[in-house]
Amino acid sequence: MKQATGIIIVLVVIVLLLGGWLGVTCNSLIAKDEEASKAWADTDAQLQRRNDLIPNLVSTVKGYAAHEEDVFSGIAEARSKLAGAQTPNEKAEADAVLSSGLSRLLAIAENYPELKANENFIRLQDELAGTENRITVARTRYNDAVKRYNTSIRQIPGSFLAGSLGLTAREYFEPPKGHDAVADAPKVEF
Repeated sequence: MKQATGIIIVLVVIVLLLGGWLGVTCNSLIAKDEEASKAWADTDAQLQRRNDLIPNLVSTVKGYAAHEEDVFSGIAEARSKLAGAQTPNEKAEADAVLSSGLSRLLAIAENYPELKANENFIRLQDELAGTENRITVARTRYNDAVKRYNTSIRQIPGSFLAGSLGLTAREYFEPPKGHDAVADAPKVEF
């Protein structure tokens, strides 16, 4: 009788330990998934902030460089692509095209000294530079969170539990490389 009670107590302790371990592991995986979701939301918010600044910047430059319509329409198209992008890869591709267009827009501004001295343009350019920095920080934080999450669902014990929790690997937010990065960028000719 004493031996049976001892075995039952040992089994109960083992079941409780396994249950606790399972709970801690599941909670850790879910927390890392939520961390990655929050980091993505922060990145997306910064991309949207920049997207919202661009029309003001474009309209300021338009007043000085009205003949550069192809650049303005290219930026408008790139903004639409970014707004419609859903996944990190789609956002990264659209972001690369938009960044290229913005670089060309700012290069155009260099040809107009009175535009470069315009207070509104200077303020918008400063806001855009600050937003670019925020995007870089947010993208880094997102990719770090994705790395922690992806690592934990690929390693033991997470790999045993991830599928049953519906957790799958997340995409990193990386700009495309090479020719594809600027294939659809607006062209500027001087």
